[in-house]
Order: sequence, then C-alpha cells, then structure tokens
Amino acid sequence: MKVKIINRSSHPTPEYSTGLSAGCDLRAWLEQPVTLAPLGRALIPTGLFLEIPQGFEGQVRPRSGLAAKHGITVLNSPGTIDADYRGEVKVILVNLSDQAFTIQDGERIAQLVLAKHETADWDLSAELTETDRGAGGFGHTGIQ
Repeated sequence: MKVKIINRSSHPTPEYSTGLSAGCDLRAWLEQPVTLAPLGRALIPTGLFLEIPQGFEGQVRPRSGLAAKHGITVLNSPGTIDADYRGEVKVILVNLSDQAFTIQDGERIAQLVLAKHETADWDLSAELTETDRGAGGFGHTGIQ
C-alpha cells in the first residue's frame, strides 16, 4: 500500500525496523525539549503529514520501551488518524511515573500502525439477538 507523506521535520521518514514490524516509529519534532512532570501531558508534533487511503486508519500507539522504563505512554491509545485528516500528526504523551521526563527533539515517542477498517451501516432495531452472555460485561464472561 502506498501512503503519501510530507516530512517537514529534520528527521528521517518513518521506517519499519524489521521486515515483520507492524509499526514504525514516530519522532518528536521540537524546537526545544519538553519536560513532562509526573501525571503531566503534552501534544508533541512530528512534522509529518499523511494521506492515508480510504478504508484505512493510522493508529498511534505507545512505544513499549518508553512505557516500561519511564512510564511515558500515549494518552488516547491508540490514537486514530482518519483517512480524510491532512493536518500534522501529533502525539498526546502522558507521564504516568513519579519523576519528570524530558522529551528531546528526534526522540522516538510513539509508533504508527496502518490498519484496515470497515464502516458500519447501522440497522435501527427494537431488539437484539439474545446470547448466553447477554448484557454482562467487565468480567462477566464466566471465565475465572
């Protein structure tokens, strides 16, 4: 699949680390470092603009290393980039640790996964088909 990209940052265009990688790293594009206080959040620019094909979305996901080592994650994970969005890709990061963390220009802050999706045709109805589970949710599947 071809995806048009404009890269206004001074960093390389996103690449897949291996031939089997699902996501490619997004890098911070900053004039100055951004420090996230504990429980702080910030919208971090990437300098990237995408033209995602119809029927696909971009999913912005956390990087496991940042999350495990520093408690830095994507707040609205996964963030969705719709196919008709043409603005700059920005990442909402949050610091879930008890220590401040500074994001540097060029730092790998998230990963981007392109995924196919369907669009629903809603069928307004007065009732739904019954199942064994019914309305039980949040741990009510009967599995212990």
